[in-house]
Amino acid sequence: MSDTTVNAYLDGALMIRQPAKGYRAGVDPVLLAASIPAKCGQSVLELGCGVGTAVLCLAHRVPGLSVAAVELQSEYAQLAKENAQKNNVVLDVHVADLARLPTELRQKRFDHVIANPPYFDRAASVSAADQGRETAMGERTSLDQWVAVAAKRLQPRGYATFIHRAERLPDLLEAMGSRLGSLQVMPLQSRHGRDPGLVLVRGRKEGRAAFRLHAPVCMHEGTHHDGDKESYTAQLRAILRDGVALNFPD
Repeated sequence: MSDTTVNAYLDGALMIRQPAKGYRAGVDPVLLAASIPAKCGQSVLELGCGVGTAVLCLAHRVPGLSVAAVELQSEYAQLAKENAQKNNVVLDVHVADLARLPTELRQKRFDHVIANPPYFDRAASVSAADQGRETAMGERTSLDQWVAVAAKRLQPRGYATFIHRAERLPDLLEAMGSRLGSLQVMPLQSRHGRDPGLVLVRGRKEGRAAFRLHAPVCMHEGTHHDGDKESYTAQLRAILRDGVALNFPD
């Protein structure tokens, strides 16, 4: 892929090459990475890694992880490999449909599986013109299948964590509820007084704790957008600039 840009994440600690047009990673994968309670020596699999932003942010915050990723689009997978090399991360990237994982991955179990699935059900939305963006944003594989694959790849007591649009929360909870326990939801709202637009959802294999709905995390200060002025809250600035964790409350 020749038409690319290199963008700084975590205040320049990570430099990520991605397509100049098509799907470009924003703050969502950074927030997903920040929410993962991984520890040195554990293993992580990202489903649908794109150019690798989420898993590389996580690997930067928690040194000593064993990280792997699956990406359907070969051009994006190649960028993920290159980004890992440029940022000195050993990342095992597989070009595959998550519904047909290679044997090597089907023989492994992971402490954490993370995913930022396509947000839009194309039965109720319009397809993107760019094919790369459409594959990343338009749901072709059902959300239920994303959850099924994640659950199968987990170690006992391992965690699956998803970031998704708030309106898909019922679908996500239904899919996770039959396979995972100890479900938790952390809503992400753009500003105080606004409905959450995104949710972080975590489940644990063999978990038995009661469902928890946490207080929303507010991303921006003020009640409205004020031009091009940055308005992230102090918590969000620490996550996006310094790589601070976004912990689910105990």
